Amino acid sequence: MDDDFYRIRRLPPYVIAEVNAMRHAARASGEDVIDLGMGNPDRPPPDFVIDKLCEVARKPSAHGYSQSRGIPGLRKAQAGYYKRRFGVDLDPESEIVVTLGSKEGLGSLATAITAPGDVVLAPDPSYPIHTFGFMIAGASIRAVPTTPGEDYWRALDQAMAYTVPRPKVLVVNYPSNPTAEVVDAAFYQRLVDWARENEVWVLSDLAYSELYYDGNPTPSIMQAKGAKDVAVEFTSLSKTYSMAGWRMGFAVGNRELIAALTRVKSYLDYGAFTPIQAASAAALNHGDEYAEQTRAIYHKRRDVLAESFARAGWDIPPPPASMFAWAPLPEAYREMGSLEFSKLLLKEAKVAVAPGVGYGERGEGFVRIAMVENEQRIRQAARNLKDFLARR
Repeated sequence: MDDDFYRIRRLPPYVIAEVNAMRHAARASGEDVIDLGMGNPDRPPPDFVIDKLCEVARKPSAHGYSQSRGIPGLRKAQAGYYKRRFGVDLDPESEIVVTLGSKEGLGSLATAITAPGDVVLAPDPSYPIHTFGFMIAGASIRAVPTTPGEDYWRALDQAMAYTVPRPKVLVVNYPSNPTAEVVDAAFYQRLVDWARENEVWVLSDLAYSELYYDGNPTPSIMQAKGAKDVAVEFTSLSKTYSMAGWRMGFAVGNRELIAALTRVKSYLDYGAFTPIQAASAAALNHGDEYAEQTRAIYHKRRDVLAESFARAGWDIPPPPASMFAWAPLPEAYREMGSLEFSKLLLKEAKVAVAPGVGYGERGEGFVRIAMVENEQRIRQAARNLKDFLARR
């Protein structure tokens, strides 16, 4: 019956759900599955954040409707973060809006700025909201490469030259989910210059801003000259402070886009629970040390993953950032495809990963491995993997 609904008809099957269903069934039957599939942080948030949540929740006045665009203290905290981290000045009143996670922010902005028939440029492979958010809004997607090489720039120019109607929005995501690829400040400056020349809005997803390794901090598009003319950037507290379930994110940048997002959100929600917003402000204002500890933990997990999986017979490039490794299928399984390989790995090795094809056509041949289990569990996954590969 849902075939009668226009927007539902536009959504393809969510192939990752197949592996998720198998994982749930295996665990329900008592099997010990090592879950490297979903990017769900396994650490608790900082104690002082939980303390602030409880403190504010005890106030009788904290339980009414909140502000859809975010309480002033939280918007000021986000401005402080951008100033400390990137050297960027933001006006909390006109250049920042709080979102219910970066995912909701991207989806709501898609609703605000696109109409049926508009063309949006989105990376392939990419996190599903980067494409599906716009598909739900009625737009058409033209894929561009995720890898930020010269092929990327050629693809942008070809899209502008040969697409009718001309694309009006470009989505970028670095560090990339799922590929973990990164860019430098020069890339963002070139991108902003291109967007201004071609009159294209740029939406930057910087959800993994603090999960960088080897001493190479990730830049922000907002550091580029002229970025506020054409761009907004989304960030999230989910990974930096292990607050995924809290659903706290932000959009910052271009005032016109922020105003459009704020207006749409004012019709859709009353904002997050005020104690959550207050605790989120505490995380931004006082959580730098926790962020450093989190980064160090994921850095060690990355190294353990690369070393132990290589000894098991599967060479995986160490990611320069994010909480994911983007792994080409082992040679003996490449003809199988990423979905069937992921299902077989779960069934026989009790290790769950995410099939690359779930992130776009160009994700075929890869799986995404989330570093969300501790080092001992990652080594156990490698031992299971070694036995699995030996049977081939």
